[in-house]
Amino acid sequence: MDQLLINPNYPHILSILIFLPLAGALLLFFVQNDYFARFWALGIATLTAILSIPLVSAFDQTSSKFQFAEQYSWINSLNIHYVIGVDGISILLVMLTTLIMPLCILASWTYIKTRVQAFMICLLIMETAMLGVFMALDFVLFYILWEAMLIPMYLLIGIWGGPRKIYASIKFFLYTLAGSIMLLVGIIWLYKTNNYSFFIPDMMWQNYSLTAQIYLFLAFFLAFAIKVPMFPFHTWLPAAHVEAPTAGSVILASVLLKMGTYGFLRFALPITPQATTLLMPYVLWLSIAGIIYGGFTALAQHDMKKLIAYSSVGHMGFVTLGIFVLNLEGIEGAILQMINHGITTGALFLCVGMIYERTHSRELRSATGVGKYMPIYVTFLAFFSLSSFGFPGTNSFVGEFMILAGTFKHSTTLALAAIPGAVLAAAYMLRMLQKIIWGGTDNPDQSWLKDLNLREIITLCPFLFFVFWIGLGPQPFIDLMHISVVNLLTQFHAHQGQAVAAADLIFH
Repeated sequence: MDQLLINPNYPHILSILIFLPLAGALLLFFVQNDYFARFWALGIATLTAILSIPLVSAFDQTSSKFQFAEQYSWINSLNIHYVIGVDGISILLVMLTTLIMPLCILASWTYIKTRVQAFMICLLIMETAMLGVFMALDFVLFYILWEAMLIPMYLLIGIWGGPRKIYASIKFFLYTLAGSIMLLVGIIWLYKTNNYSFFIPDMMWQNYSLTAQIYLFLAFFLAFAIKVPMFPFHTWLPAAHVEAPTAGSVILASVLLKMGTYGFLRFALPITPQATTLLMPYVLWLSIAGIIYGGFTALAQHDMKKLIAYSSVGHMGFVTLGIFVLNLEGIEGAILQMINHGITTGALFLCVGMIYERTHSRELRSATGVGKYMPIYVTFLAFFSLSSFGFPGTNSFVGEFMILAGTFKHSTTLALAAIPGAVLAAAYMLRMLQKIIWGGTDNPDQSWLKDLNLREIITLCPFLFFVFWIGLGPQPFIDLMHISVVNLLTQFHAHQGQAVAAADLIFH
């Protein structure tokens, strides 16, 4: 347990962040009032976001240990404990989650008109599960929260979704559950091998046989690749995004997809370093395939939500590319790009939701030429679109630059293969932007559309703030993760061992 660092000034801060949304959700079960439900959920989510700020201000950037740690006995007969903590890899994801949730509730203020109380309960329960996933250091606790997150998202899509909501919700649930079953098998094997302990840090950097590592890596890969989702496991994502309500799409893009890439960093690399080295080329080329496929498919879309959904496949391909080049620039760029994607793509889904509330259509032709009547809206949309394809000065540029720098360091061929993805991103985002702002000579009459109201502007402003903060001054974010990433890579290279020789024999 020497990997844990307890902060005496904030001894229970992580538990408060996990259970505060759950407590707020439980109270809503007893209040049948839509007006109260909205304000109560917004208050709880905002309070959670405020309480998360000390995680950054009191975080020790010189330590790679799990900080703000808490440990309590849970099921002694099975050696299961409630153990939580955050390090430089997880802290930014925790902050992203707490800051996104109040904005999702604001975005749903008028969009959700039926079963408002149940909708807010689902959002708050989901926040508890998502935060718990990024903090859990016991594998049983992690797995319970990993699975628990599926239920409220399934309900969000299945109850408040679009015309094909049942199909989309069931497909989302079955795909992610299938991957999770293999993860559970891997957890049980690790439990038996590690003296019947579920403590995650004790499972890292052990000398498992290469065969065992390969099987474990494949179990991890299936679970996490589906969640990302990596090509060709991505087919659940467009349906889920298109049918989900706006808040559901934002949470999917901003947080849920990051659980897959977080899983690779937290489990695949530290627990199966030799197998990771051996299978790395396959994962890298799957990432390239996702980047190119996502770009071309997004370019062909006329549904704005589908366009942004397929763009996520390409953007997350860059993230997995950065992780598996296994160098400092690549992994730091990947973690930063996880945050960037959550900010930019979440904001784009909000923009689509705002135009959908007005036109009741997600088709590009229904939003053609709205720039003349909605100047504030298209200003926000323009900045988020520029960020999406990595325009210099925006947040995504920094992340993609670091990932490509790390990829060039690893392989020039891979880096050159990834560059068309950035060009495609510019093509499909500028195409969408041109149609929405100017359109053509046959634009429909949009004079009845009203520009953004104060609530919508307040919802989008934090996203724009982080687009430029990370784009122009990313160093504070990199400093938070740096020591943890350096420690991860130092340990990884020390444990590669025989896989290096095997990989050279197979791939060269």
